[in-house]
Amino acid sequence: MSPEPSPPLLPVEDYLERVLSRIEPMQPFEHPLMDALGLPVAEDVHAPLSLPVFDNSGMDGYAVAFRDVAEATAERPVHLPVVGEIAAGQTTIFTLTPGTAVRIMTGAPIPEGCSAVVPFEWTEEQGREVLVGRAPEEYQHIRFAGEEVKQGDLLLRRGEVIGTRQVGLLAALGLGRVPTSPRPRVVVMSTGSELVEPGKPLGRDSIYDSNSYLLAAAVRAHGGVAYRVVASSDEPAAFSEALSDQLVRADLVVTSGGVSKGTHDVVKEVLRELGTVEFVEVAMQPGKPQGFGVVGEDETPIFTLPGNPVSAYVSFEMFVVPALHKLTGREPVGRQLTTATVQAPLRSMRGKQQLVRARADFSADGVRVTPVGGAGSHLIAGLAEADALIVLAEGVTRVDQGDQVPVLLLDRPVG
Repeated sequence: MSPEPSPPLLPVEDYLERVLSRIEPMQPFEHPLMDALGLPVAEDVHAPLSLPVFDNSGMDGYAVAFRDVAEATAERPVHLPVVGEIAAGQTTIFTLTPGTAVRIMTGAPIPEGCSAVVPFEWTEEQGREVLVGRAPEEYQHIRFAGEEVKQGDLLLRRGEVIGTRQVGLLAALGLGRVPTSPRPRVVVMSTGSELVEPGKPLGRDSIYDSNSYLLAAAVRAHGGVAYRVVASSDEPAAFSEALSDQLVRADLVVTSGGVSKGTHDVVKEVLRELGTVEFVEVAMQPGKPQGFGVVGEDETPIFTLPGNPVSAYVSFEMFVVPALHKLTGREPVGRQLTTATVQAPLRSMRGKQQLVRARADFSADGVRVTPVGGAGSHLIAGLAEADALIVLAEGVTRVDQGDQVPVLLLDRPVG
């Protein structure tokens, strides 16, 4: 009796669509501004007030009426009595009398009647008078209320990520809290009796657990809170217990290893019995064996990734990153392809999307990518060197040097 034929490989786009259809965005709430750094806003953010809030000086100098100094030159300086001083944060309201000057500091409120600020560098103070040796333009060095941001202006659209500069803007507008989704709590687990924690002695048949560190770092890089779990053995009971213990703190679980067709593929063995996780073969290389579903009473989403480091990382980029971003309401949910010029010929297997590790170089002429490392999915040194993935579609079998290829840039923010 001949064996049953294997089911056809699932296209990458179909598998991703299947995964994202089962991911629901997390419930947003207001976060303190610093805690919101790196998170997407859950709703449009509008300016609650104008910037500047009030007319203020853009220079250290003298507040004057423009007409009084319009004809000032170095040869014929204008003499004005100095009748006061206004510092930033000063609450006293001045009214400038024509024919006088008020010493004023940067950021200080403009007195009524002032129509220009003369920088100190253009003046010479003599006793209680100032000599203005250069005429400003009318309203020069005055920052007017609302000239940068007007109350009600749209600052951030729903789904836009709050970066460092956005934090500064929101703080300037008095927004100490902003509505965002929480950071997803992601439990990262490796499986394999051969795995040893870095820093401990290595046995003859052991290897260090790099996957859990690699994937936990990737979770952090994409705004999640990573809980890295010490590698589980290939005993089903040990993995099942470790997984159960971790669900209380997980919004998402990511495992690596134990999903192929071997006799010690503990992840597949344990999760298949639950009936809530589907294991498939995706038309991609590396990363063909994949699993996704839910576990536990709260139906926590779980990704089961291959065990080789390159396969695990590429799978994370292709499937887990979009899921993390959908959890937080980020738009777009995945990395966007860019076009680059390939610097070496490539060959690819028909019927699989090939994801080739590469190094990207940027110039005025565009992006160039050079493949790095070998084809093996265990070659982590080449992965560390790469900062891009060349994406060759299922029907592409050959790319020549100088051809244009679609590329995912790994070290750039998504969106």
